Amino acid sequence: MHFGAFMEFGNRAGVSEAQAFQEGFRMVDAAEEMGLDGVWLAELHFNPNRSVMSSPIVIASSIATRTKRLRVGMAVYVLPLSNPLRIAEEVATVDHISEGRFEFGIGRSGFARSYDVFGVDYTESQERFAESLKIILQAWEGKEFSYKGKHYSVENATVTPAPYQQPHPPLRIAANSSETFTRLGKAGHPIFVGLRGMDIPELRQNVQEYRRSWKEAGHPGKGDVSLRIPVYAGETQEQAMDEPFDSISGYFGRMGSLYRERAGKAGLDVTELADGRADRLAALSYEEMLETKIAFGTAESLVDRFTQLKEELGLDGVVAELNAGGLIPEERVLRSLRIVTEKVMPKFK
Repeated sequence: MHFGAFMEFGNRAGVSEAQAFQEGFRMVDAAEEMGLDGVWLAELHFNPNRSVMSSPIVIASSIATRTKRLRVGMAVYVLPLSNPLRIAEEVATVDHISEGRFEFGIGRSGFARSYDVFGVDYTESQERFAESLKIILQAWEGKEFSYKGKHYSVENATVTPAPYQQPHPPLRIAANSSETFTRLGKAGHPIFVGLRGMDIPELRQNVQEYRRSWKEAGHPGKGDVSLRIPVYAGETQEQAMDEPFDSISGYFGRMGSLYRERAGKAGLDVTELADGRADRLAALSYEEMLETKIAFGTAESLVDRFTQLKEELGLDGVVAELNAGGLIPEERVLRSLRIVTEKVMPKFK
């Protein structure tokens, strides 16, 4: 099972932007040294109190040059906010710099405000995403091509370089709704899943639908599923419960606000607001978080937790949010990472 870390290069009170970059790269170096399989980079815009990760493809390039074996992925590249030809060029370039260690995680993002500031209509994001992906995949064939769509048009373009990995870097797409699971299973794409917007029984049902659609479409294998989940490892159970409490509490409060913002956009599926999901996230008790949303504990209890999740969801990978909420001090995050890589990860290899 793949073990990766989700990274935001977090920015918080009392930490300068320069320090945020330095801390992020120290975490990357630690992940390389400790044997983690990969790091996955967020894309976050216009949120100075949270992150400096506005250009993850540039950071991915830097990671590729400072590491030798660590895989580096996007989680996720927000396709509708950039020109697809430019994305195709940049990703193929980083794929060469990393000599084939790049993973192309893509999605639409839940941050509607980023679309507003960029002047892109969020209600068009699904259409733009689909067109952009078609253009990128066609561009990577290395031949001159043209494309005419509702939102993008290309005339007689030949993108260079072609990707290092052929036919292209591995794709992985974020799945957040029942319809998305079905569609991505039919298309044969590996997926990211999470527990922020749904509980384990609901997610299990959606993963089963994804794999049913995958099989019915005739794709080989069973479909690849990676779970993004907040993870914190302590040397004692008390340590693992107490130290990340403030950070994870703020994290779910922020997620509740995010769902309200998304659901309030005209033309979007408003079930996240209508069924009380946003309110439930903001009001989660710590016990409910531990049971349904996160993986906190000692090495032994985390092995049990990941075993349970692997069996219930048929997981192929875990992408750990090691500092969900961004308030855990760096030295504690590094200690948590070491426990995971030395005492948890080997049990699943």
